[in-house]
Amino acid sequence: MKALAVAALCLFLAGCTGLRIDDSYTAVGQDSRAQYIVLHYTSTDFEHSLQLLSQGEVSAHYLIGDSPATIYRLVDENRRAWHAGESEWQGRTWLNASSIGIELVNGGYVESAEGRLWYPFTDAQIDALVLLLKDIMARHGLKPGAIIGHSDIAPQRKVDPGPLFPWKRLADEGLVPWPDAGAVAVHQTVYATALPPVSWFQEHLARQGYRVPRHGMLDQETRNVVAAFQMKYRPTRFDGEPDAETAALLQALADEAG
Repeated sequence: MKALAVAALCLFLAGCTGLRIDDSYTAVGQDSRAQYIVLHYTSTDFEHSLQLLSQGEVSAHYLIGDSPATIYRLVDENRRAWHAGESEWQGRTWLNASSIGIELVNGGYVESAEGRLWYPFTDAQIDALVLLLKDIMARHGLKPGAIIGHSDIAPQRKVDPGPLFPWKRLADEGLVPWPDAGAVAVHQTVYATALPPVSWFQEHLARQGYRVPRHGMLDQETRNVVAAFQMKYRPTRFDGEPDAETAALLQALADEAG
C-alpha cells in the first residue's frame, strides 16, 4: 500500500521521471551570453586546423576554410569553446565564457632573413567572415566594437589575426569602429610637436579595452600592447613605439567614442 501511495504521489506531481518548467514569464533584464567575437588565424593548413579544433583541447565555434572558404560550425554558440585562454578586454577576464571564437585557416607567418613574412587571407574568406559576423551580431544584439582580435585580448602572448588581416574592410562594413582620417591628420600634426607621456598612451589604450600597465613607464609589456593596437589600426608599422601617429589614432577613436 505504501508503494502505491508513493507512485500516486509521483504521478500527481508530474513525476519522478521528468522535470516540468513553466516558461510563461520572461525577465526583461537579460542579454546574450556572447559579448564579444574573437578572431584568430590557425597557423596551419585546413586539415591540421580541423584536426586541432575538433579533436584536441583547443576549439572554436567556427572555422573558415581557405579553399574553398567554407564556414564550419564546430561548437554551438550556446556552449563555451576553448579559443581565448588567459585573456582580458574591457575589464572582463578569461573570455571563453563570454565570447564566440572564429578561426580562419591561415599559415600565420614564417621567419626569414628579412624578418617575419605573413600569409595573406583570401578575399573569399573575408567575404564569408563578413556575412558570418553580420549574422552573429544581429542575433546576439552586438554593437560595433564587439569584434576583437586574439592579439587584442592577449597582447603579451598572441599576434593573430596578424597585420594582414583587413580590419579596415570590417570597418567599411560597419562592423568595427575606425578613426576618421581627417581627425587623425589634425591630431598627428599637434602630437608631432609635443608627444604625450607614456602614461597618456597607457590611459588611452586602457580606454580602448586593453589590459595595460598604468605606471607611466615604457616597459616591454606596454610596448606589446602598443604593438597590438598598431597592428590593428596601422599595420604598416607595429614596432610598439609610442609615436605621433599612434597618439593621433588613439585620440581620434576617443573623440568618436565621446
